[in-house]
Amino acid sequence: MLKSFLGGAVRVGIKPVLRPNFSVGFQRRWVNGLTSMLPGPRGTQVRRQTMAGLPAECVSVGEPAAGHAILYLHGGGYNIGSARGYRVITGRIARAAQVSAHTPDYRLAPEHPHPAALDDAVAAYRWLREQGVRSIALAGDSAGGGLVLATALALRDAGDPMPAALALISPWTDLAAQGETMKTHAARDPSQSPAGLARWARNYTNGLPLEHPLCSPLYADLKGLPPILVHVGSEEVVLSDSLRLRDRAVAAGVDIQVREFEGLWHDFQLHAGMLAEADESLAELGQFLRRHLNGHVLV
Repeated sequence: MLKSFLGGAVRVGIKPVLRPNFSVGFQRRWVNGLTSMLPGPRGTQVRRQTMAGLPAECVSVGEPAAGHAILYLHGGGYNIGSARGYRVITGRIARAAQVSAHTPDYRLAPEHPHPAALDDAVAAYRWLREQGVRSIALAGDSAGGGLVLATALALRDAGDPMPAALALISPWTDLAAQGETMKTHAARDPSQSPAGLARWARNYTNGLPLEHPLCSPLYADLKGLPPILVHVGSEEVVLSDSLRLRDRAVAAGVDIQVREFEGLWHDFQLHAGMLAEADESLAELGQFLRRHLNGHVLV
């Protein structure tokens, strides 16, 4: 009953606003207003900070382990979203991983198209290293999940030490929208619409091919990436983005697991504290990162 109620609320209160008939500015104000009301878990500590010149939040619960950290990249189609709106997710992942989660407010399109967000994410990762963090994991949702992959690829190609692991929530990996579920799930998905995603993709790529591998990492050479855990809902238009990512990663020799949550929608983890599956997902993602952080040291 609660699942149906929450899905209906998302369909009525979120999906219409994310269609392209609303301005990006209005979408930002609406979504930030809603997500900023979502609380982190009990005991969440939030510290504002600056990472490589970017405003950011450091979220922790309890006594986080020293020397380890999560770099969390928030969703919002590269056009909307903020660190403040994701404490409900970052707090629970940080608690399960027993480390601090750092979320930068990377630059957004259309004002700042690619590669601004990627440059900011790479700079934030290097900033953590400069602070003496010995092991870093990357996590992100939606566009932030795609940005996590692009960041890992950019770090690999630049010769930087690789992150310990990647945790992805409903990652948007194909801005060209070639996945089957982009059509078959357009009505089923209570959150996202193909038309809304297409506008955000155009704003972000700003004339680049939509298949550019650092915008749509599904099309990249994935060899050498660290272990990946993906959680995705069965009702999402971007479900195919996760399933095809799994196939390409396996072919590249990457350790990847994809868990599909039946009957759930894009970024359902934002309902943590209300929805049992959201709590379960974030606990599992955090525990996955903890295992890999504990066995990994940057060199």
